[in-house]
Formats: sequence, structure tokens, C-alpha cells
Amino acid sequence: MLLRTLLLAIISLSFSGLASGAGEIALMPGQVIQGHAKLEAECKECHVRFHKDAQTGLCEDCHKDVKADIQNHKGYHGRLSDKECRTCHTEHKGRNANIIILDTNKFDHTKTDFPLLGAHHNRAKVKCKDCHAANKKYREAPSACNDCHHKDDKHKGSLGTDCKSCHNERSWKDAKFDHTFAKTRFALKGKHLEVKCSKCHTTPGKYKGAPTQCVSCHIKVDKHKGRYGKKCETCHVERSWKTILFNHNAETKFKLLGAHNTVKCISCHTKPLFTRQKIPMTCFGCHRKDDVHKGGLGTNCATCHSEQKWKSARFNHDRDTHFPLKGKHQTVKCDVCHTPALKARGEKLPTTCVACHLKKDVHKGNLGKRCDSCHNEKDWKKARFDHGRTRFPLLGLHIRVDCKKCHKTQLFIDTPSKCYSCHKKDDDKVHQRRFGTRCDSCHNARSWKVWDFDHDRRTSFKLDGGHKKLDCYACHKKPMGDRVVVPGTCVGCHDNDDVHRGAFGPQCDRCHVTSNFKTLLMGSGMIQR
Repeated sequence: MLLRTLLLAIISLSFSGLASGAGEIALMPGQVIQGHAKLEAECKECHVRFHKDAQTGLCEDCHKDVKADIQNHKGYHGRLSDKECRTCHTEHKGRNANIIILDTNKFDHTKTDFPLLGAHHNRAKVKCKDCHAANKKYREAPSACNDCHHKDDKHKGSLGTDCKSCHNERSWKDAKFDHTFAKTRFALKGKHLEVKCSKCHTTPGKYKGAPTQCVSCHIKVDKHKGRYGKKCETCHVERSWKTILFNHNAETKFKLLGAHNTVKCISCHTKPLFTRQKIPMTCFGCHRKDDVHKGGLGTNCATCHSEQKWKSARFNHDRDTHFPLKGKHQTVKCDVCHTPALKARGEKLPTTCVACHLKKDVHKGNLGKRCDSCHNEKDWKKARFDHGRTRFPLLGLHIRVDCKKCHKTQLFIDTPSKCYSCHKKDDDKVHQRRFGTRCDSCHNARSWKVWDFDHDRRTSFKLDGGHKKLDCYACHKKPMGDRVVVPGTCVGCHDNDDVHRGAFGPQCDRCHVTSNFKTLLMGSGMIQR
């Protein structure tokens, strides 16, 4: 113990006479490797005094790639249980020392990001140097198949660089390809499973860009000569070219019913399918020449005819249209309304009365176009009008008023419906519009002289006290329109009566009452002046 204490004292005295750096170099056990030579003079770059465990952190500060592997648990260093650098890498053994001690025969490659599987595990065939080039770090070895095997690629890069999609590590020649639709957009089914790859992939080593349409390979055996288009799969299947599975009713928008079921395909499909020239799907599109009506009854032949027999026609006008034939309309011939000229212009057949009876309109259009509001199909000359169906039903004394009193002209629509419009002269004699133009707010149609108006209920100004005795015109002094606006505050009417000259504000009711203006409210009681 005494000897150890003496030794420490000698070392301390030695350091006191030397610079700290020079003292540390004097105690250095040996030179570092060439790669660390520039750090040799600064021991603190790799060591922390009296703190051995801090050395690993300093190593990681320089070797950031190794540090990243350890933190992310990747690579060889990220999978080691012992994270201390000095366990494997010992320094101060000279400039030419090798501090990376690696036994390739015992090295466990599963601890790397590239475990050796299949043929890669055969050490007799695959050497470390085959992947790990000289003067490069082990971590820099390529990991993609194409990096090592691009020279072996017979496809010349046409299938990309993802070799493992077909090949595996067991044997390079043992290849299997997933030809499903998800991978190639062309799944091999039926007879296609028996076809050799070279039949479709004609260019050696080139697989991409092979045709996927049936007609690309089978155009020579197309007996239709292209008439039915290029989508052979709509009729044919991969199991057998001669087997045709096509349901016209289920797979198209045109069901073959009645006589259409016996018609040959070429009768309708005169042009190639799946082109911009679409096949007509309406009766008129094919049977235009057979139309004896010359378009006068429209182009919807199916309303009268059926697929069973063209000449057998049946049409119920009441059931099949929005215009049932009633009264005199039942005896009218079809072509009177359904004129060829009308259809030639592309116009729809009108269903309003005025469309056909405009020339017979004795009102000259002044009563509008709703002839059926007065007339009916049984007899045109007998007219009846229900005024209750209008926006102005006739009530009270209005029932006895002659039509001409209100309808000054034959334009019924322009007739005003407000009381004031007709009774302006009556109002000018009495109210002079001081109660506005809403006569019906007081008067009613039973009798003009009988009126009633509850001021307390229908307005926001209750008549109480002295206000009950006032004449209406005392407040309603000015002519009004539809809306009657009268001042609702005391000062609005009593501004000239204010002896205070506005000193106490416009709210007179805080002190005065309506029963007697001289009675004042003081606190909770009243004072009579």
C-alpha cells in the first residue's frame, strides 16, 4: 500500500513539471494505427480521464454510420450484445496493426442485413471476396441481386432489376414467374397455360410489351374478317376457341325478343363492333323505311308495335300517355294532332288546349292559355269558372259584383287583388290613407260599414288612460302605405308639451302616467300636482 501511494506521488510530480499533453503521450502504451494517427496527440478525442465507459461514445461520434446501426438495431454492429468498441477493436499496437479481427470461417452472417441463404451459403462456390471488394468496408457490399448478377441477366434489363420476383437463392436457373393479372395484366387461363413463352414473347430476353389482345395473336383465324371488332373475348373463351359463350340479353342493353331472336347477327351488325359507329338500339333506327306514318307519330315505335309481329299494333291513349282522350277528343283522327310537319321540326306534341284551339279563341289570348279552367272536352261553348280556385275567392258582397267591375280588361291575370286597388275612392272620402292601404285590417267583405280593430291586441301600443278618449286621427295624421308607422314613444307625440325641454330625456312614462299627465310617479307612490 505504501509502495502504491509512493508511485502515485512520483507520477503526480512528474506531471506537474510537464504539460498535460506531453505527460499523457509519455504514458501511451504504443502508437495508434495509421487511420487514427492524426488524433494521437489529443488523447481526449478518444479517452475521458477516469471514465472508461465514455470511450464508446467518443468512438461513435467519429464512426456515425456504426452509431446509426446500433441505434436502429441494423447491420452487424446493431445486432451485437456487447456494445463496447474496445471488446473487438484494441488500439496502440502500431501504425500497421489491424484492429479489425474477423474470422471469416466463424463469422455469423445472419447478424448482418444480408443472411446467406441457398447457394450463397455454399462457401466452396461463393467466397467473401466475391461480394466484399478489397479496400472497401464490409458494410459497403451490394445487397441487390442485380448488383452482382447484372452480367448474368439474359433479359438485358428488359424485366427490370427485381430478380427475386422470378429467381431464388437455391438455384439461379430454377425460375418461377407469377403471371397473374395483378402482376402482368394478363392471367394465363385455359389453353394459354399450355402455350410456350416464346409463342407470345417472340423477342429473346424481352418480356415486356408483349401483346395482350386476342386479335394480336389470333387475327389469322378470325372468320368474321374484323366485322365484330377486336374484342374476341366477348364471345370466345380460353378453354376452347370454338366454344362461344355469349348471352345477348344479359351482356348487352338490347334484349333479343320475339322476331329479333331469329334475325341473323349480320342483319344488325353491318359494321365492325367496338368502334365509334354505334349500332342503333331504337326501333326507328332500323325500321325507318317501314314507317308508314312518315314520322308523324314519332320515333318510339314500341308504344304501338311489339317484337312479336310488326303489323300487330295496339295503343291505349288513355293508359299509355299523359293525355287521356275525353269528350270530343275521342272522335278526332290521330293525324289531326300528330302531324308529320310537327315531327319533321323535331317538336314534341303539345298537350295544352291553346296549342290546337288558338284560332277558335274568342278571347284573343287575353284570358291566358288555361282554356280548361273554364271550358271542357264535352262542349266547347259551355264554360264555367270557379273563382274559389283563384288567389282571390269571392266572399261576402263580392259574390254579387259584376265581373266587369273588377276586370276592366280581358286580362284576368293583371286584375289587382288588394282592397285599396278598387276602393281607393272610398278611402279618399274618409281616411285619406291615414290608416294605410290594408283595408282588410279593419273592414271585411260582408259589409264595408261594419269594421272592427283591436288596438291593444294587434299593435304594440296599448290604448289606456287618456289615450282611450282620443280620436284615431289624433295620432294617425299622415298618409301611409301597406305598413302603418306611428311614433310609439311619449315624446313622439308630446314633444311640444315637454316643459322640461328635454332635460329629463324622452321617456316621459318614467314619471307620468297615461290616465292623467299631471300625476307623477315618485318612487313607489303617486303625487298629484
